[in-house]
Amino acid sequence: MNDSMVKFSSKMYWSILLMMPIILMAQAGKKTPTKLPKGGYVSEFKQGLLEPAKVDTNQYAIVRKKEIKATLNQEMPVKLLEIPNPPPNFLLAQQIALSDSVFTFYVQNKIDKKKLFNEIFGVYPARPGDVKLGTAFLPGTLARVEMYNYAFNLTTVGIVDIFTQKVLSVTHYPQTQPDLPKRLVDLATTIAINSPEVEKALGFKPSMNQAIMSSTRTALNKTKCERSMHLCVAPTFVQGTRALWAIVDLTDNRVVGVRWTNTGEDSLKTPITERRLQNENIADCFCDKVNQLNKYGWKMDYLLTSSDGLMISNVQFGPKRILNSAKLVDWHVSYSGTEGFGYSDAVGCPIFSQSAVVATEPPQIYDLVEGDSTVGFVLEQKYFSELWPAPCNYSYSQRYFFYKDGRFRVSCASIGRGCGNNGTYRPVFRIAFAGNQQNFFEWQEQGWKPWTKEGWRLQNSLTQYDKNGSQYRINTNGNEGYYIQPGQGQFKDGGRGDNAYFYVTKHHLDKDEGATDMLTIGPCCNTDYQQGPEKFIDPKPENIQQTDLVLWYVPQMKNDDTPGSKYCWSEAYYEDGIYKIRAYPCFAGPLFVPTKK
Repeated sequence: MNDSMVKFSSKMYWSILLMMPIILMAQAGKKTPTKLPKGGYVSEFKQGLLEPAKVDTNQYAIVRKKEIKATLNQEMPVKLLEIPNPPPNFLLAQQIALSDSVFTFYVQNKIDKKKLFNEIFGVYPARPGDVKLGTAFLPGTLARVEMYNYAFNLTTVGIVDIFTQKVLSVTHYPQTQPDLPKRLVDLATTIAINSPEVEKALGFKPSMNQAIMSSTRTALNKTKCERSMHLCVAPTFVQGTRALWAIVDLTDNRVVGVRWTNTGEDSLKTPITERRLQNENIADCFCDKVNQLNKYGWKMDYLLTSSDGLMISNVQFGPKRILNSAKLVDWHVSYSGTEGFGYSDAVGCPIFSQSAVVATEPPQIYDLVEGDSTVGFVLEQKYFSELWPAPCNYSYSQRYFFYKDGRFRVSCASIGRGCGNNGTYRPVFRIAFAGNQQNFFEWQEQGWKPWTKEGWRLQNSLTQYDKNGSQYRINTNGNEGYYIQPGQGQFKDGGRGDNAYFYVTKHHLDKDEGATDMLTIGPCCNTDYQQGPEKFIDPKPENIQQTDLVLWYVPQMKNDDTPGSKYCWSEAYYEDGIYKIRAYPCFAGPLFVPTKK
């Protein structure tokens, strides 16, 4: 394969090699419900983080163990993905990927040459969001193959050309997990419903169809699931006004803990309406095809991605190119500040996606009116879980605002209700301005101070702003550029302030660092700056003056179900013989204002 076609990050390569000794050391080594105040850890984990798993005699565990051993006995230690009635070229795409030496670079440990357990998690038709902007290809000619390495907690993504039988690009993502195939979702649910801890907490043994959110990745402190070190998911069981989370470690194939959250008193037990999630019309018109928008001086392309929400690209205002792209990469939802459990999820297309929160209606474009004047327009995409607003179901909104005077805003909101009343939402935006001679500044002590190196900053009570509320400035062409105003509750959309983490990283044109559709890049439940974008900052931060930059914005919104101050919340209420929904969204996101010469 041509080296120039390989999207391979040297940062990621060395981080994996440095981790190998650590990994090797780790490898060496109906009843009355029982009250659990918050939950419990499985007993074998009380003695230490790396306590070995006990021998499991359950049939599902024995079968899984045999699968792993059979895979490791193969010359290529990769378990292929098998599904009923596979589409054309499903197996061929996997074989093409596995014939490529860069795609299979990590299937063996480079130090001791031992085979490592790998598994193909997904084979999907490649979409415009999966390849470089502007790459033309015929539908059905390219496939996206995702492979997970259990030993290194590493995901490899390859784009293969079915007709030429060549791999076009490969990207390795350390400390990252792809979407789960259905058989692993079913395995996680099976492990959960057969867990004594789950049965003890609920007071009965649940059935498979009682579990929800089984495919959504999670974390739990004091276990190997902490900071998503293992592949972990959280089948959840709603009981009354509470939800029981069963934290399942699919690397060790066991439950490592159970946790309760409070879903609120007015939870809706059944869906109000049926929603058709597998909406082929949306996929055909907005996922598989790039759409164009030309309004009030703004021109752009927009595309509904598989997991990065609604992406805008090639954005122009008048004759000037403003943005290469902007998109919503992740949603991190944490339900504990100390124990670190919650969900990592993404939003996107309703088909060929494991995301639990998907687009069920087309993007909407409408005028933005202030007073009696039309000042611009809004491009909005909404996402829903299938049973929203029932407990442990989610709804999100993503909005782009474009003003006639050249301003624009990137924003999103949780519409609630989620899986508890103590949740913190951390969406991750990726924003790439056009231009290769950019400079970045921060307002400090009555002046603009330039950033010389990659870095991050937290917006808090000590943050300084200029007289217009700007915290940052990016120059894209000489002194021309944009002031950046984070949310402080000034946008009249109910937002209470963003408390945002802001990152600036150098954009390497020869690497894929988020320009194409991304996997979940960060764990659900970190409460510090480690939300995912920090992975693109070198251990020795690079110079960011007069170069291509990428901006990352991670606001933090805490939900509230207190009467009179509800936020990031939704509720069902009964009126005139039907159920209706009342929502209290929490919008967040920065405003970009053109600088003046």
